[in-house]
Amino acid sequence: MLNPHRCGHFTPGGIAGYPLERLNEEVAYLAYHFHWPPESLMELEHRDRRLWVDQVADINRRLADAAQEAH
Repeated sequence: MLNPHRCGHFTPGGIAGYPLERLNEEVAYLAYHFHWPPESLMELEHRDRRLWVDQVADINRRLADAAQEAH
């Protein structure tokens, strides 16, 4: 990323690359649970998509734990 305050010098930060396989997993996971089109999920900011993935995973864990306790 170029930092305009440093005369065009490179400064580390941001996401230079994200593994395509991981991105596809996140999109598939959210598409499965929300029935949103993949294109909409791909347009989400990385941070927002990860937040949704984490929240859905938490919900799934709580449901699985409750089901386990019921048996």
